[in-house]
Amino acid sequence: MNSYESVMARRAELMQKSLQINYDDFELEGIAFDYEKMMNEAAYSMEEMIEIQSRVGVGNTPIIELKNMTELARKYAPKGKGARIFIKDEAANASGSFKDRRAAISVYHAKKLGYKGVITATSGNYGAAVASHAAKLGLKCIVVQECLDSKGVGQPEIVEKARKCEALGAEVVQLTVGPELFYQFLMLMEETGYFNASLYTPFGIAGVETLGYEIVHQFEKEVGRQPDVVVATNAGGGNLTGTARGMRKAGNTTTKIFAASVDLSGLHMASDSDFNAKSFTTGHTGFGVPFTTNPDRSDVPRSAARPLRYMDRYVLIRQGEVFFITEALANLEGLEKGPAGNTSLAAAFALAQEMNEDEIILVQETEYTGAGKSVQPQLSFARDNGIEIYFGEPSEEVPGKSIVLPSNPGKISVRDVELSRLKNSTIKNALKTKGSDMFSDVELDYLAQEINGTVKEVIEIINNLTIKQ
Repeated sequence: MNSYESVMARRAELMQKSLQINYDDFELEGIAFDYEKMMNEAAYSMEEMIEIQSRVGVGNTPIIELKNMTELARKYAPKGKGARIFIKDEAANASGSFKDRRAAISVYHAKKLGYKGVITATSGNYGAAVASHAAKLGLKCIVVQECLDSKGVGQPEIVEKARKCEALGAEVVQLTVGPELFYQFLMLMEETGYFNASLYTPFGIAGVETLGYEIVHQFEKEVGRQPDVVVATNAGGGNLTGTARGMRKAGNTTTKIFAASVDLSGLHMASDSDFNAKSFTTGHTGFGVPFTTNPDRSDVPRSAARPLRYMDRYVLIRQGEVFFITEALANLEGLEKGPAGNTSLAAAFALAQEMNEDEIILVQETEYTGAGKSVQPQLSFARDNGIEIYFGEPSEEVPGKSIVLPSNPGKISVRDVELSRLKNSTIKNALKTKGSDMFSDVELDYLAQEINGTVKEVIEIINNLTIKQ
């Protein structure tokens, strides 16, 4: 009964029992499902979420203008360029990141439904957020964490997060990298009967909508205008999805939404040999690209994180550039923040130099830092793993082999991931799922929404892919 095959065969049944969501209610024809119906029926209203979060120390986080960082960017920008750089300080939330917004709603829902505990599979800040809110509501909490390579060595950032989860009362189950994570998670979920506090449920994504909603109202009140660009660090896609949806609900449909990820091209996320060769555990291309083009690869039948629907641009930044900006933020602004938010800050520093001085670019989240998350432990660990570290040209950096700290701030730059490539990959994945059958009109309309395009565009992509095959 507990073999890998038998547990995975019960996946759908276990998911429904652990969430009390019947995902079949949202299925349409073939590959299509009704995303908005799922979000409207399974999630909470904006007013309800603001109330739930405010009771547990979540939300109403400040926006901060980084005047010194802006001044530095303008030194390297063409004349008249250098947008004002702001951050939304999500580290002010209960457990120190925007993940509190997801966890507060998910744990509240678990308590409301009568579950005795919550369980989540994550190596990141979300585990600490779930543990924090489970403690507040008197629920048990298990965090299943992909933490170790086959030699039993853990990446310092992940180990740091495990310590925080345990400090907040959670039981942390640490596993080696590989496919057993989801298997062990399902077994524990079945054994305990706990609520599945997945990152990708409607509750989790809707919880982030309050972040976007606050941005619109705070900028209107405190700055007198809306930001021109919002940059969101992109991994599983929930951060960008929730923020964009919240901004739209607050009436802002003009601000551009940019995704930013650390470029870890060439490293395989499920590879034992690559696991500790990377110096970022999230916010990188190993998650960002696959989850953008195939959102339903997550641990629920239909992911509520669908970033390509809201993405106006996707840019990449390098590890060394993020470490540099992390130090610059501390030295110039007196703010010590963790690596995930600083990924989008490094991108924003470069992007600001493309924009006019009277424009505004906002980094929509920061996170707490700690013993294992700050720059020196990460660089020391990289050096111990044979990674070459030096100051120079960031373009020389090779993920898993080197970390190049820019020799001056002017060398920080972004590279674009072509949205057309992401759209093509999304349609290609749909074709694999569909098989040889033709797409119906309902399916074509669904795919158009998935790529934030038109049915005509979908048909053109399908025709091009078919010709190439």
